[in-house]
Amino acid sequence: MHPGEAVGRFVQRENDKLRIANKYYPLEKNQRIFIIAFGKASLPMADALAGILGDRLTGGIVVTKHAASRTSNLLAVMEGGHPIPDERSLAAGQRVIELLSDLRADDLVFCLISGGGSALMAAPVGGVTLSDLQALTSALLACGASIDEINILRRHLDRLKGGGLARLASPARIVSLILSDVVGNSLEAIASGPTAPDPTTCADALAVLEKYQLGRSQLRSQLRSDDFSRSSQKATEVATTSVLEALRTGHETLKPGNPVFRNVDNILVGSNLLAAQAALKQAEAEGFHPYLLRTDLQGEAREVAVELCRTLRWAWQTGDPAPRPACIVAGGETTVTLVGKGRGGRNTELALASVTELANFPEVMLVSLATDGEDGPTDAAGAVVTGETFARAHALGLDPVEHLRRNDSYTFFAALSDLLKPGPTGTNVNDLTFMFTFPS
Repeated sequence: MHPGEAVGRFVQRENDKLRIANKYYPLEKNQRIFIIAFGKASLPMADALAGILGDRLTGGIVVTKHAASRTSNLLAVMEGGHPIPDERSLAAGQRVIELLSDLRADDLVFCLISGGGSALMAAPVGGVTLSDLQALTSALLACGASIDEINILRRHLDRLKGGGLARLASPARIVSLILSDVVGNSLEAIASGPTAPDPTTCADALAVLEKYQLGRSQLRSQLRSDDFSRSSQKATEVATTSVLEALRTGHETLKPGNPVFRNVDNILVGSNLLAAQAALKQAEAEGFHPYLLRTDLQGEAREVAVELCRTLRWAWQTGDPAPRPACIVAGGETTVTLVGKGRGGRNTELALASVTELANFPEVMLVSLATDGEDGPTDAAGAVVTGETFARAHALGLDPVEHLRRNDSYTFFAALSDLLKPGPTGTNVNDLTFMFTFPS
């Protein structure tokens, strides 16, 4: 589903009022109306809402990863870093805070939230630096922490997350239109919940660090030499102490029941489930028997691959859960624990782990892709695997097991010309895996 279309489905203007999910919002004559959009889908979402508001829009900010197109001239467009926050992320966070500081009780603020917002917009709590956030994010990604665990820490180290944006915007009215990129659609996890209450605590954040043994020395050792300069690595030796201190002294987030949220409406406008359903509809139109397997995939990509390939082989052999030709769809977000120094992302790793599982199985195909068009730190969305991939790789001297050991999935599929490169899609609703069986 296109992000702009998702907004349009939920927001309709009826003269001087908006109807959103069966609730009405009057557009008062002298009322100021702002848009604060952040995430990979922020531009198309902002475009759609700005078009609906028309001359009632006062202004706002859009923070995105790729500012390839312009939206309303009333909206400032900024880029941020992703998946690691950078100086642009700090600048965007500061710009948003400045806008929030000038709000009044009769103002209406639309927050357009999508995946990637956690990194693209950053405002670390006192004592925590950009180097701290970079080191911590890199370490968590490398050790295979789930997005939920990563966001627990982000919420407690950033003034805008964990309900922080809602707190800073008070007493203005906030309507958040949210495109989910997390399994289960927990509002506090999407972009680290800037307008949602946070049920977790600083103690929970510290528990994540303990679980992955990310004390000061471990954080430093997780950094790869090509990610930061020598001076940056040296700085983190002191900087990570600030992370631990911030969590121990308790910068606590807003909890459920806080009165700030009486003025906040959080509305989910898109999710992985909706994307999967749209894919199944298209598959049926193409002549496949569609079947939705699940949309809650989590865990190590290579382990999830084994389970999905088992399902695909069974479908090929028995016609269960769908007869040939079949398109079986699964969604979610896996993780990768880095042990090698190769290049790739969770989708290409899942695909690589499927190569040996599907070897010599005719008439099958597995496609794993990121809906934002960018799988990890690469320019590919994912990769394609068939029963012939193993033999083709062998003919080129490629060993899928060895590439998997090095976490080098991108290199493997690049050599086979089997990477998917649609470019940034302007949306982000987790990952999708398609499993096809074909007639003999």
